[in-house]
Amino acid sequence: MATLSKKIDFAVIMGVKNANPNGDPLNGNRPRADYEGFGEITDVCLKRKIRDRLVERFMALPDDKKTGQAVFVQSDDRKCDEAKSLKSRADATLGKELGGSNTARKSCETWIDVRSFGQLFAYKADKKSKSEESDGETGVSIGIRGPVTIQSAFSVEPVSLSSTQITKSVNGEDTKDGKRSSDTMGMKHRVDKGVYVTFGSMNPQLSERTLFSDDDAGVIKGILSRIFENDASSARPEGSMEVLKVIWWEHNCKSGQYSSAKVHRSLKVKTDGTYSIEPLPGLIPQEIQGF
Repeated sequence: MATLSKKIDFAVIMGVKNANPNGDPLNGNRPRADYEGFGEITDVCLKRKIRDRLVERFMALPDDKKTGQAVFVQSDDRKCDEAKSLKSRADATLGKELGGSNTARKSCETWIDVRSFGQLFAYKADKKSKSEESDGETGVSIGIRGPVTIQSAFSVEPVSLSSTQITKSVNGEDTKDGKRSSDTMGMKHRVDKGVYVTFGSMNPQLSERTLFSDDDAGVIKGILSRIFENDASSARPEGSMEVLKVIWWEHNCKSGQYSSAKVHRSLKVKTDGTYSIEPLPGLIPQEIQGF
């Protein structure tokens, strides 16, 4: 199978209006922000949205096109199989091969997110095995390093956060005195307005190990412009989050004409979502409109 033939860099410019793009569970689910007030959407959150779109794409594919397009890390509310954990999904697909010498190759051939982002297969054994050297549990620990990396997204200027006290019209549980319980009170937080930017890269050298191909890169490219599709919730109402632009740089060789840092620095995004790109000789960016 032909793997990625050229180094690729990309950027995604996102707009937020009256939404919580990524809540922090350790801070009352307030929108994430650094100490200087710049908003943040973590790389884990962005990859979660990409994987959700990959699951939806997989389910829409005809059966003869699904080979190699399944998704390993599926969220419970988006999964398309009966697996209750990553271990059970790995067992169902890999069986006795899990932990063997072919685990990495079989995993990459089966799941598009594994050959894209990589994956750590670290599971305890089903039974304890004791030996003279060790009385501990044996298991599986195999790391796969993926060729696709994506950074956390940060706002181009400090964001304004708003908090609103909310109440429920009914108690969650019965109370002894019939009065309102404490669980009827709550808070909602949002970013009033902001423009966020994330950057990423695709490495051809690492793609040779995971079998990540030009076709796979095209799949990710198509999904980046629509990562907020079917992602609405009370924290992110429909229309409050959008991809404004995807910038896509394809180098002319595997090693790349420029470092990713230099390519990423060439993009300057303004607070209203408009941007400029510093010309880099021989490297022409493709500008893709958000969905």
